[in-house]
Amino acid sequence: MAPAANRPQAPRALSIAGTDPTGGAGLQADLKSFSAHGAYGMGVVTALVSQNTHGVRDVHVPPTEFLRSQLDAVSDDVTVDAVKIGMLFDAPIIGEVTDWLGAVRGAGAGEGAVGGADAGDGAGDGTRVDARASAAAVAGAAAAPLVVLDPVMVATSGDRLLRAEAEEALRGMLRHVDLVTPNIPELAVLAGAEPAATMADAIGQARAVAAEHQVKVLAKGGHLDDGVVADVLVHPDGRTDEFHAPRVDTANTHGTGCSLSAAIAALWPRTGGP
Repeated sequence: MAPAANRPQAPRALSIAGTDPTGGAGLQADLKSFSAHGAYGMGVVTALVSQNTHGVRDVHVPPTEFLRSQLDAVSDDVTVDAVKIGMLFDAPIIGEVTDWLGAVRGAGAGEGAVGGADAGDGAGDGTRVDARASAAAVAGAAAAPLVVLDPVMVATSGDRLLRAEAEEALRGMLRHVDLVTPNIPELAVLAGAEPAATMADAIGQARAVAAEHQVKVLAKGGHLDDGVVADVLVHPDGRTDEFHAPRVDTANTHGTGCSLSAAIAALWPRTGGP
């Protein structure tokens, strides 16, 4: 074994997501995926979700000021190499996370936040303003984290995990994101179109999203009926990288998108790109 001083440091990956008490999806699944791929996992809870493989029973959303307190507690102390974002649920949550991303990525606290709280909201004594300034200072001292967004909208069971009125806010977050990993229905929402019937249509939608928001798009073809499943990585300049695999006939798909996007976030800092 190499001396400790010579060992490569594990990437520090942060999941911002909802929970799953069964551990199959959400924050718990992300942490497992981080660990399996050699990253040091951290987690910030956006929503407490009572769910299992059969469906979502209840959702409890903590106050946005508590969400921001969690985010700042991480970035004030730990250098974050990669961020994986999952369930965001509503526009205020999206706005708060967007604002924090702007701070830690050096874009300035509060810039372009959609639906989030103003800097003066919350405790009312200036503590949140100081925390945001601190996060911006940390961003200036370290490389900006890579950001992977899994635009969770509907659970595998069919239950909605993102309010319809929050979809525009989610599109506004893309300017702070490096890679977004939508399935076919999620891609259609991001593109403002009907769900693609073919992979060629999906690639066209992904190209439109990638060009408009200057973000890489991994269009996942699992919702199509093709025997061979294609996932296509679309770059902002329109280039594509295609990945093909035989379809696995299984009902055990709960949390697969969570685990995939978390794996990418864990590996990206060491590999240089998805």
